[in-house]
Amino acid sequence: MLIKLLLLLALILPWLTVVFLNKNLVRRYMPVTIFTCLLMTIVFQIAYNYKWWTIDSYIVPWGYMIDISFAYGIFAVGTFWIFVLAANNFRIFLIVNLIMDAFLCFVVLGLLERLGVTTLVNIHKWQYFIVTFILSLIIYVYHLWQEKIFSEKV
Repeated sequence: MLIKLLLLLALILPWLTVVFLNKNLVRRYMPVTIFTCLLMTIVFQIAYNYKWWTIDSYIVPWGYMIDISFAYGIFAVGTFWIFVLAANNFRIFLIVNLIMDAFLCFVVLGLLERLGVTTLVNIHKWQYFIVTFILSLIIYVYHLWQEKIFSEKV
């Protein structure tokens, strides 16, 4: 029960950091956040089909396929904040993503395994690190495209 409460908090609490921000800032980076959620949904579906990992604790009935507290909570809002803080400088964006992806893959995943939330099966932590880092590059390209659209409107 405690694990499910923690998963629920991991879904809700990150979004509270976005609530009081400037509307223009939210409007500027929300498309990349939604795109991130879409990509993470796809990654989790691929992971489910190829049995990269199993999700042992979840808060929704379909949670065995996608960890919504991670994909739509911590990861999505974390991506939002990375863009708020580093989107204008690609080098800083890369460094921040390398650090955050390494922390996710080599620290957080180990913690989640010890807590019984997930178990890696057919993927190693370093392979998942590569997946998340490639996702960050795809997301950045999407962001550049979005920025071009916003600048054309102005």
